Amino acid sequence: MMRRKKPEDLREWCYPFIFETRLTCDYEILTDELCCHIGVVLSLLPAGFDEIRADLERLQPLIYHLNGSVRGKNGIFEQDIVWLKDRYSHYQQATSGRVNGFVLPRGPAPVPQLHLCRCTGKKIVRMLVRLEEEGRRFDETLPRFANVLANFFFVLTVFIKARLGTEEVPYISINY
Repeated sequence: MMRRKKPEDLREWCYPFIFETRLTCDYEILTDELCCHIGVVLSLLPAGFDEIRADLERLQPLIYHLNGSVRGKNGIFEQDIVWLKDRYSHYQQATSGRVNGFVLPRGPAPVPQLHLCRCTGKKIVRMLVRLEEEGRRFDETLPRFANVLANFFFVLTVFIKARLGTEEVPYISINY
């Protein structure tokens, strides 16, 4: 199988590692996608959600630190996990008892976009599992942070819907 070579014309080359066959590039693209999703959420966040805006603005650079932490040196530290867990707990306590099971991922903007962030966060966790399986070594803070991250986006959806007076729509599984 012939490997693609880096094009001479830089306009035909969207990312320095785009032609790699290892999963590292796929991981980096997923973390970039998540950072972009957060940008969309920030653009759609209604007035009066200043603390969420501040949290997401702090989170965006951390996502890019997460991005570079597999190929480069680690950029996610214990204090980042502690901060994110604290923010998660803050929003969870503010909405205590509102969600007691599965709910459908819907609601006014930016709730659906935050659910996309949540799903991309899960994909990042799965990609870290695959990278580890592939033999890539990285700090244990990465999967821990990524797991909290996915949960954080969910609790933000609950908080926003509560503040906007939007009801959660339960999902009742017929499978379990």
